Amino acid sequence: MNAAQIHELFARLQAARPQPTTELRYLSPFELLVAVILSAQSTDKKVNEATARLFPVAHTPQAFLELGEARLKDFIKTIGLYNTKAAHILKTCALLLERHGGEVPRDRAALEALPGVGRKTANVILNTAFGEPTIAVDTHIFRVANRTGLAPGQTVREVEDRLLAATPEAFRQDAHHWLILHGRYVCTARQPRCADCPIHDLCEYPDKSEAL
Repeated sequence: MNAAQIHELFARLQAARPQPTTELRYLSPFELLVAVILSAQSTDKKVNEATARLFPVAHTPQAFLELGEARLKDFIKTIGLYNTKAAHILKTCALLLERHGGEVPRDRAALEALPGVGRKTANVILNTAFGEPTIAVDTHIFRVANRTGLAPGQTVREVEDRLLAATPEAFRQDAHHWLILHGRYVCTARQPRCADCPIHDLCEYPDKSEAL
């Protein structure tokens, strides 16, 4: 896919969703951090259901520590890997208070030093909470980047680096959200909705449906 095609791809995704954002519900960078940690191997819908009950009770690191692990698990027990996630969240809360005054740091190294926070989660926080032009490559973005020919790669990091290099600066801030939503609702894993795809003619996927 050449530069002109890539620009056109993002222009169409922008036209389809002028103001894309995460589907996780949050009111602060800390709530977003908790929600993203919970979202690993889960759905945004499941996370939102849990945090709708949790955040009115606790929405700061100190409040989470006062809540305690047993009560936290009770709020998030419908989410996969909730035991591990609860432990990570509470350890993260302790470190936020100890190292960052209870605030979520706007720094990749500091974010990745928190339990349960890897590069992908750090990218989501930097992009969504702080407006940094990062791209967090999840399974949807990895699929879209490879399937379309936008930024093919064998690893998540390879796809991330190629996306950052290929995406025009004007689109970089929202590229993460456009690509994840496109993968979630249009370029789905098993049965991509090619007939509804705004970038169908630009896509290099050899098995796409031509029934338009």
